[in-house]
Amino acid sequence: MRALFSYGVAFVILILAGAWLATGSLVMGGNGPGNGETPIVSLIEGKEHGPIATQLADAGVLAQHETTETIDPHLTIAQRNELKTGANTALQSVRTSTYLVQPMSIEVSLRGRTEAKASVGAVAETAGIVDTVHVTKGQKVAVGDKLCTLDQGTRAAAVAQAKAGLAQADAGLSQAQSDFDTNAELRGKGLAAPNTARQLEVALSAAKANVSSAQAGLDNAQAELDRTEIKAKVAGVVQAPLANAGAMLGQGQPCATIVQLDPMVFVGQVPEARIRVAKLGLKATIETITGQSVDGQVTYISATADPATRSFPVEIEFANGDAAIRDGITATAKVTMGSAPGHLLPQSVLTLNDTGVLGVSTVVDGIVKFVPVTIASDTREGVWVLGLPASTDVITVGQEYVVDGQAVDATNVAAQVPNATAS
Repeated sequence: MRALFSYGVAFVILILAGAWLATGSLVMGGNGPGNGETPIVSLIEGKEHGPIATQLADAGVLAQHETTETIDPHLTIAQRNELKTGANTALQSVRTSTYLVQPMSIEVSLRGRTEAKASVGAVAETAGIVDTVHVTKGQKVAVGDKLCTLDQGTRAAAVAQAKAGLAQADAGLSQAQSDFDTNAELRGKGLAAPNTARQLEVALSAAKANVSSAQAGLDNAQAELDRTEIKAKVAGVVQAPLANAGAMLGQGQPCATIVQLDPMVFVGQVPEARIRVAKLGLKATIETITGQSVDGQVTYISATADPATRSFPVEIEFANGDAAIRDGITATAKVTMGSAPGHLLPQSVLTLNDTGVLGVSTVVDGIVKFVPVTIASDTREGVWVLGLPASTDVITVGQEYVVDGQAVDATNVAAQVPNATAS
């Protein structure tokens, strides 16, 4: 009797469990939320919405499943929020500035050194012993300043003798001229024979020749005396070698060396990739390692490349009136090669799209548009970029919250036209 009771209870439990399961659903995995879910009672009846399923549904005991709308996992958070909230939601607010195209200076940086325009040796034009040295090493001199004085020796006496010879020749010329004039007067009165004129003309010509010869002798003697004074032919700074008093200088030996520091030149190398745009007369700004800055222009471009570096030597001449820049200082030169249209933007507006392309987010007719750009140069004032339209509304605030193609509420601040130079 007890066993019959146990089987009866178990049968009732089985019936109740089956009825409860019949109100549930069978889920086929792998189809996503809302897909693959089927009521078990429909499987028993062999069709959906059968009489039993309908009665159970009316009774409120049949599980109901609503299909959930799927969301593309590739959408950004901003796009998902826009889909969820619908078109009536307020647009994302951004701030824009209008950037206009402007000439962008194309500059090429060169490394090199400063170099004196010339190093001139002040040499003796005649042999002699150095009597006096008028300068010291490092002293600035101008054209015509005395450097060394040689012992005059007999040169002063030669000048005095040449002057005396010139005076004697002048006296002879005066006498010959007087004789010629007197003879001409006498011949005019018929008191002298006509054939006497020829002899006096020869004497007068000889006297003039004697004067010219005496003058040349004086000039030579004076020039030889003047050569004892060695003077600066160029302005600059005195450098070694410098003669010492009492030393014997032969003709052509230097008394001093003058380094010409005004003008000076910057010597650098232009890469072969840029040699096509290098031209004489281009403006340049030179900055030395000592912090000095001067302006100059290209005065020389080599016609042949350096075999080792495949670059072309160039020289940029600049004024150095105060001799503040010395010879051999390491320096850099920025040569202006021309200009190209570009936009100067703040670095903060640059961004990357989903594929890693560098660009900026702009607004066109209320829609975000990503525009790729190419950085031409980076300056203190901002970044010069290429690839933008002439007038561009660039998002300056809020670009990280929007995507390409999204509608936004854009507030334009102002037109931005900074003044700067690319390098």
